[in-house]
Amino acid sequence: MLRFLILFSLFIHSCVAAPKAPAAAAALPTKKWLTLNGQEPGVVARGGISGLFPESCALANDLAISSSSPGLTILCNLQMTSDGAGICLPDIRLDNATTISTLFPKGQKTYKVNGQDLKGWFALDYSADTIFSNVSLVQNIYSRPSIFDGELPISAVEDVLGIKPPKFWLSVQNDAFYMEHKLSPAEYLRSLGFRGITFISSPEIGFLKSIGRDAVMSKTKLIFEFKDPEAMEPTTNKKYSEILQNLAAIKAFASGVLVPKGYIWPIDTAKYLKPATTLVADAHKAGLEVYASGFSNDMPASFNYSYDPSAEYLQFVDNGQFSVDGVVTDFPPTASQAISCFSHQKGNLPKAGHALVITHNGASGDYPGCTDLAYQKAVEDGADVIDCSVQMSKDGIAFCHDSADLTVSSTAMATFMSRATSVPEIQPTNGVFSFDLTWAEIQSLKPQIQSPFIAKVGISRNPANKNAGKFVTLDDFLKFSKEKAVTGVLNAAYLASKKGLGIVDAVKSALTKSTLDKQTTQRVLIQSDDSSVLAGFEAVPPYTRVLSIDKEIGDAPKASVDEIKKHADAVNILRSSLVSISGSFAAGKTNVVEEMHKGNISVYVSVLRNEYISIAFDYFSDPTVEFATFIAGNGVDGVITEFPATASRYLRSPCSDLNKEQPYAILPAEAGALISVANKEAQPPASAPNPPLDAKDVIDPPLPPVANMAANNATGATPNAPGHSGSIATTANLCLSLLAILAMGLLFATD
Repeated sequence: MLRFLILFSLFIHSCVAAPKAPAAAAALPTKKWLTLNGQEPGVVARGGISGLFPESCALANDLAISSSSPGLTILCNLQMTSDGAGICLPDIRLDNATTISTLFPKGQKTYKVNGQDLKGWFALDYSADTIFSNVSLVQNIYSRPSIFDGELPISAVEDVLGIKPPKFWLSVQNDAFYMEHKLSPAEYLRSLGFRGITFISSPEIGFLKSIGRDAVMSKTKLIFEFKDPEAMEPTTNKKYSEILQNLAAIKAFASGVLVPKGYIWPIDTAKYLKPATTLVADAHKAGLEVYASGFSNDMPASFNYSYDPSAEYLQFVDNGQFSVDGVVTDFPPTASQAISCFSHQKGNLPKAGHALVITHNGASGDYPGCTDLAYQKAVEDGADVIDCSVQMSKDGIAFCHDSADLTVSSTAMATFMSRATSVPEIQPTNGVFSFDLTWAEIQSLKPQIQSPFIAKVGISRNPANKNAGKFVTLDDFLKFSKEKAVTGVLNAAYLASKKGLGIVDAVKSALTKSTLDKQTTQRVLIQSDDSSVLAGFEAVPPYTRVLSIDKEIGDAPKASVDEIKKHADAVNILRSSLVSISGSFAAGKTNVVEEMHKGNISVYVSVLRNEYISIAFDYFSDPTVEFATFIAGNGVDGVITEFPATASRYLRSPCSDLNKEQPYAILPAEAGALISVANKEAQPPASAPNPPLDAKDVIDPPLPPVANMAANNATGATPNAPGHSGSIATTANLCLSLLAILAMGLLFATD
């Protein structure tokens, strides 16, 4: 255990924010809150950071206090042993959160709890000594880290009080059950003298009334907890929905209520928000505080939040109509940043750093990618750069689409199944390709939102927008970019040599037509994984050329950097080339950004998404912490994301500026710190390091000339397309990305 605590102290020191001095907070503008008392909503950590560690273990509580805003409340769910000791565990049954069923395989029993028969291993059947000496904790939600299972002891209530949390909340769920078995939670609390206990909550009215006088004397707040609306409250035998109708009566024995978040913002069967109830306003009118429970980064609630957990907290504390007085969460750092950093963040605030927010197919997390609506949403969300991957139609119209194959992101397969073909140079499977359809035929298709995790874990993106928007031509995209914000697009050898379609020429023509090639107020970025494509734009000074490196690398030797500098001013690199991942943990950090910066090459990282399944445990399953890790931790010059709103909000928050004195800061995670806390035997096997970037992978052969299709058709000849010499740039890639940045965005980047 000593090794554990030493490692953990290093982990805490390296990756969490220490609260700043109160004097620094005085310099910040005062926020006006719509809570009962006008104060900032509280953050209540359910068992510490139980989204990472087993609930209420010492590590979970310590990390919660160190990584959350000042004034954090630690919550312990009280269970009682046969000899009257109080322990912190999530459920009256121990088998889902501890190793007890393995140690005592014959200990399963059935008890009637609140009128229902429950089968399992119960704390009241074991003495405190038996539990503390033999039983250890496990993570009770299977999608969360399991490498700490069996390593951590169960915490007594006194253990948690002993670390002196800023505030302490004791949840007493089953007083009637324990009283039936001659164990008294009330007497246990009196033995503690109620010392250090800020809140006591219970779903049982009789229990709260029984300790009312003690609570008043100790200045402990009593909170009545609502369960499922149709469940029965044990003391009154009334449904909780019925009790809800008379909040004034609750004020007689409690100072607040704790409700599942659906009591406040209900969600319909399609997972969209319904109108808010009047519960918060009614409770405040009755003089009751309102605490909402059920918040968790890795359990998506509503499509309205775009898989951004901070957006959900803001819905409860900063909606302009009301604010809850506190939130109970498994991930208190995320709640802290939402309340302390993002609330009341109105208007287009200047960014704290130089990093650019670059879209991947527009705001493709909310709308079908490369559509007018995806681009409009990206601009509204504060993107500095919007991107357009250029494809060509059969009749030579350049338009925006992520791939030459239209089957994944449109209804092409259903509409033009007979036109599906095999193009091995592009992909191993059949597809319906843009260069085989006219623009009019492409316009007849419905866009289709892409959900990258639907097959793996069933996580889909906004179904209400599944087929929303329309594809746009390159000309229209550039016109929109010039008026609003930014732009992007590109080419490949296959179309030029075999289909007689020259994307590079089409892009140049479109840029000239839009006059962006003569602009000094807007910077244009041209991106490709092909150095020969970038060479085609070398003669136009306003263009910034970006080399896309589509394979994982672990180092950038000087020779490779020097070769890149001949062709590009910046690189687009996979996030796994900057931070290596092992078993969903951030295992290590490379020096690629530093090496590129030595060569005066900017670094953009891609692709960042909001869905928790794509985010390392070290980032608290929170996309904001991932952005902070790459921007503040790795020093990238831009992030490429499908959810620009999340990145923009982080960069426009004062908490992203680590040089600024403030009560709370969003710090980057330290790669390797979290995984090192676990026993070596429990850690996932280390992955082989990524290879260094080879200079020869940067060099590509010249582009083939655009084929004369009329002559080829007359002779029946089929020109051969030369292949790439490097392993990165291949003929399979048909994309050339062009990005235009709004002048104001550049001002933010350079201020």
